[in-house]
Amino acid sequence: MKKHNFSAGPGILPSEVLKQASSAVLNFKNTGLSVLEISHRSKEFVTVMEKARRLALELTELENKGYQALFMHGGASFQFVQVAQNLLERKAAYINTGTWASKAIQEARFFGEVLEVASSKDQKFTYIPKGFDIPAGMSYVHCTSNNTIYGTQFKKFPKPTAPLVCDMSSDIFSRAIDYSQFDLIYAGAQKNMGPAGTTLVIVKENILGNVSRAIPKYMNYKQHIDKESMYNTPSVFAVYCSMLTLEWIKNKGGLTTIEKENNRKASLLYEELDANELFVPNISIQEDRSMMNVTFKLKDDYHKDVFESLLAESGISGLNGHRSVGGYRASIYNALPFESVKLLTEIMQQLKNKV
Repeated sequence: MKKHNFSAGPGILPSEVLKQASSAVLNFKNTGLSVLEISHRSKEFVTVMEKARRLALELTELENKGYQALFMHGGASFQFVQVAQNLLERKAAYINTGTWASKAIQEARFFGEVLEVASSKDQKFTYIPKGFDIPAGMSYVHCTSNNTIYGTQFKKFPKPTAPLVCDMSSDIFSRAIDYSQFDLIYAGAQKNMGPAGTTLVIVKENILGNVSRAIPKYMNYKQHIDKESMYNTPSVFAVYCSMLTLEWIKNKGGLTTIEKENNRKASLLYEELDANELFVPNISIQEDRSMMNVTFKLKDDYHKDVFESLLAESGISGLNGHRSVGGYRASIYNALPFESVKLLTEIMQQLKNKV
């Protein structure tokens, strides 16, 4: 039986994508070869890479606006370094909303001065900072759109005069927003876009080439643009699955449709958490609540064994909270069906009725 997968990442993939990818593992495009062994220079895979890059720009409505889409190695953590190496000349501003933002700050400090212009650390990252000032003269401003571990999400973004950089690893392609407000976006594939193994970078070309340091070729975004995201062997299977997932999003009606479905799932779950006295949502400020990662805990751990037994019996998987926070985390990414969220709320109600 296929389980209800609430894992924070690698997360759930659409069943259609899994079927297509499974077939390609055996015979890719009738080549008689597996997608796992096809040459990345073959016309079949070059077509895949071109389509994946094109779809990323199409879905974000950044086509013909001076942006390039790249599929890179190393995960979002690698981008903590690459962003700073390519963009940080003297000072950069960072907004600290959690573990991953904190790690990005640490890596950027190897390349220049980093100003932490806002932080929610004082309340254990349970809110999104607002009303802060960003000094002039920054090389760029960095934010993390969705706080996967703690469960907060930016609904409105700062509007700095400097380039705006955003780590969107856990909510890219989940909602229809103005992506042109960002000059560089990066995201690990393993939440809403594909399997672990590749990272999407969307960068506005005119922000590059403005640092005085020499940048090693592999670290230089311009090199990857010039080589059409094939400077070295890409993660062929991960890129292929990402292309299939982006195609799936487009065929569903694009980001507007996806956002409506995601809001419906999140609203159902938050309504239950707010109404059910056995549970406590971690994020009390409703406008700051993540629509992707819903974090919560039991009011009394006395009910823990019964609750988790009900979850196991119902085939619900991946609900444990991050080890640094505890409790529970329901990651309701694009591919998670509404029925899975409905089942979770029914189990919460069932627990309430047992007490």
